[in-house]
Amino acid sequence: MSTPRAARQLANGLFRRTNPRTRFLPIHRSLHSTPTLPSQAAAGQPIVEAERPSEIPVVNPPLSFPCLDALDKKTQTLTNKRSLSGPEPSYAPGATETFHCPSPLLLDWGGVLPSFDIAYESWGTLNADKSNAILLHTGLSASSHAKSTPANSKPGWWEKFIGPGAPIDTDKYFVICTNVLGGCYGSTGPSSKDPLAGDQPYATRFPILTMQDMVRAQFRLLDWMGIEKLYASVGSSMGGMQSLAASVLHPERVGKLVSISGCARSHPYSVAMRHTQRQVLMNDPAWSSTRGNYYSAIPPHAGMKLAREIATVTYRSGPEWELRFGRRRADPSKPPALCPDFLIETYLDHAGEKWCLEYDANSLLYVSKAMDLFDLGKEHMDMLEGVRASNAHKLVQFGADKPTPKPEVGAADLCNLTLPDTPYEEQESTAEIMDQDTGSIKAAVKTDEPPADLVKGLQGLRDIPALVLGVASDILFPAWQQREIAAALRKVGNRKVTHVELGEDRSLFGHDTFLLDLEGVGGEIKRFLD
Repeated sequence: MSTPRAARQLANGLFRRTNPRTRFLPIHRSLHSTPTLPSQAAAGQPIVEAERPSEIPVVNPPLSFPCLDALDKKTQTLTNKRSLSGPEPSYAPGATETFHCPSPLLLDWGGVLPSFDIAYESWGTLNADKSNAILLHTGLSASSHAKSTPANSKPGWWEKFIGPGAPIDTDKYFVICTNVLGGCYGSTGPSSKDPLAGDQPYATRFPILTMQDMVRAQFRLLDWMGIEKLYASVGSSMGGMQSLAASVLHPERVGKLVSISGCARSHPYSVAMRHTQRQVLMNDPAWSSTRGNYYSAIPPHAGMKLAREIATVTYRSGPEWELRFGRRRADPSKPPALCPDFLIETYLDHAGEKWCLEYDANSLLYVSKAMDLFDLGKEHMDMLEGVRASNAHKLVQFGADKPTPKPEVGAADLCNLTLPDTPYEEQESTAEIMDQDTGSIKAAVKTDEPPADLVKGLQGLRDIPALVLGVASDILFPAWQQREIAAALRKVGNRKVTHVELGEDRSLFGHDTFLLDLEGVGGEIKRFLD
């Protein structure tokens, strides 16, 4: 047993006794049969296994990646389907009514839609003088299907909030919910056909939108219905922003205002989160290689999945997840993995996977950007009015008695990368500087003295009864933003402002509270409307 061979055998025996799960592989034998990746197969690149010295124990085998395998499989499935069927699948969730507006719509940033469609659904009965209509505004990715209908029995995203005796009582009110302009559930958006380009989708030829543009399209629908004044404008999240915008644009046409978990101007944190989602999506090769013209190819499902996971983090709250998931793993009997392993990871993975093909990627880009651009301060709105005035001449091109030309693209219409004059640099901070910075931040979010510019922008809402509701556990639209709205409305002289803030003792669901809390959110709506 003194030979080198005998020494190796003794060492191997000892190693096996202390590491009973370790096995020895003969030379050139692979631990895993690694599938050839599509990119390698296309390039004809062989998979080369590294040679191992004879009888070296495999202590650290390579991990498997079922999450990436599933991604490759989905891409292959979509490739096969695309080669057979061709067109992008319809995103529409079910039967809707469609309002077609044949006249052009000038958009705030200078774009023009020669015509447009608005998909909508309604519940209840419009009374004889058309005074009981409620316009319901949606969140970013929601459709017009807020509640089930005879034509579409699938439960809506606000199913329990609308109906006979519900918070929005259809025995009293006629409720209209639209899919936003720029969306993909029946209203004109990037996936719609561009009338200036034949059968081709708009894709990234679709013009930049604002919340106000979406509201103007909605009021074209109301005009067509003959509804001169709404009983109420109601919205949550992005819909809360639109509800405010509707009241600012048409204060004489809004009877009551409800804004839930919204804001009067987008703030850096929410802008940053939506920017991150867009960057993840635009860096999906299926999007970047086509520059958004993917409708005859594979949709950017990987980017959409990751964007949704990021969004989901902002929609819920830490306290809820602490109670719901904690630090529990999906299968504690298995060793840790780099793919989803903790319960919270599997939850996010499922949320992204479920949604990635349900919504159009370009709609996400355009609608989320419209949210970022939102600001009801007077300075910003005056600037937009100036831009609109300078582009009003474009409507002449779309006269009914003239052929529709392709709009010219000028330097101002192109998307350019804007960089700061000097690079951003992190600076060392002293206690004195920190005190100054903290004081500035606290002053910026003070609720008893709203920004003067915002107060000027909301002057038209002086006589509109308003319900402003926020949620303490909301990290996407923090409760101080709703306090800011209420304070600004009171500052303009509005004596009919109802401000409600649901504390964490009443709701741990974060931003999604407006979808889940029938008693807290629904109860406040019912009391206010009635």
